[in-house]
Amino acid sequence: MIDQATWIKNPLAVWTGTQLSAPNGLVICGDKIVELVTTPEPTVSYSKTMDATDCVIIPGLVNCHHHFYQTLTRALPIAANKPLFPWLESLYPIWANLDEQAIAVSTEVALSEMLLSGCTTASDHHYVFPPNLENAIDIQATVAKEMGMRVVLTRGSMSLGKSDGGLPPDSVVQTEQTILDDSQRLIDTWHQPSDGPDNVSPMTQIALAPCSPFSVTKALMIQTAELARENNVLLHTHLAETEDENQFCLDSYGVRPLDYLAEVGWLSNQTWLAHGIHFNRDEIKRLGDAGTGVCHCPSSNMILASGICPVTDLEAAGSPVGLGVDGSASNDCSNLMQEVRQAFLMQRLRSGAEDITADRALKWGTQGGANLLRRNDIGSIDVGKQADLALFKLDELRFAGAGAPIDALVTCGAHRAEHVMVNGAWRVTDGQIVNSDLGALRQRQIDVAHRLVNL
Repeated sequence: MIDQATWIKNPLAVWTGTQLSAPNGLVICGDKIVELVTTPEPTVSYSKTMDATDCVIIPGLVNCHHHFYQTLTRALPIAANKPLFPWLESLYPIWANLDEQAIAVSTEVALSEMLLSGCTTASDHHYVFPPNLENAIDIQATVAKEMGMRVVLTRGSMSLGKSDGGLPPDSVVQTEQTILDDSQRLIDTWHQPSDGPDNVSPMTQIALAPCSPFSVTKALMIQTAELARENNVLLHTHLAETEDENQFCLDSYGVRPLDYLAEVGWLSNQTWLAHGIHFNRDEIKRLGDAGTGVCHCPSSNMILASGICPVTDLEAAGSPVGLGVDGSASNDCSNLMQEVRQAFLMQRLRSGAEDITADRALKWGTQGGANLLRRNDIGSIDVGKQADLALFKLDELRFAGAGAPIDALVTCGAHRAEHVMVNGAWRVTDGQIVNSDLGALRQRQIDVAHRLVNL
């Protein structure tokens, strides 16, 4: 009933992500936004109020690429100061020891970090399946459900081990049939379609995500694309992250990564790619023509010195662009609001101050991510959209003297949300995750990380 609605009132500012305005706040009923308040009082009835004085309200941020398990291997000396391939080779032996406890705690840590940064929808790319860890995605889905987080969990895979010319150790690769069978099982068990019954907004979705050209067979790429089309789910993979990858594709397949993607049936609007750095002009046009999306991961790209994603060129060509924190082993945190600022700074360096505004960076972190995940129910603040919101206070010293509140979120470096709502429910209040003991979670993470690294 509309009289059970809540008026979130007196905000310092509301950034809707569109041309719409809501100077006097929003009204939420159930899991939806029912009014953008432009008059002194809402026009719809309400029974509760929430005072948002001193808060800037934005749509919940959308993270389009992560590796939750990597929160266990941050800032390890063994992987420091290395580019992608040597970095991976340093860490694969550690990740080969992942178990159920490691997946559960790392998922909770990653989702907690993202919630606290204002992120309400998170996609994870899990592709490491040592023996006896076939249920890793199920564990992630269960944790996310308990936390009330909206997720797109991708069933990653590696089928090309070192002995067959790939990069990962043989101990973490699986057979193609095992991967395909489990992909179908996960879709049947967990996937909630966007066009499902009763107009219910999905909280858990599954996508299919062979890891990369250097860790899966060509046959698996082709079969995965066919399975995704049969089940109407999305496809995801790493592509064109480094020049080493480009050379691997030329040496192994005789073509550059994008030609390889086209050969295996992936060049379509059903696909979004992580990184997308090393494309030439013709390849960017082909990506745009196909509607293939790219997730920009600025912090990870800087730490591994991989390069700069050509975001403005991709957008001009027609490719949707969103943001991702990437794995914590190549970012060392899971803070999507910080990633908005990193994208803002990196793309200014590439494209100039006139083209890259705080507004544009926020759109990459909200609408852009929603577009990558083919979701029209999240990513902006509008009547009928999901009540996924992030509220930031500007009461820290870093904001003192700031003029424009929205610009200040990005340029002054907002990093922790005061309140976060997902699907109409408060998941963060007063800067703390509801029903979570972060001190205990931190200790569990430390204990598991020490055990994993010292095995």
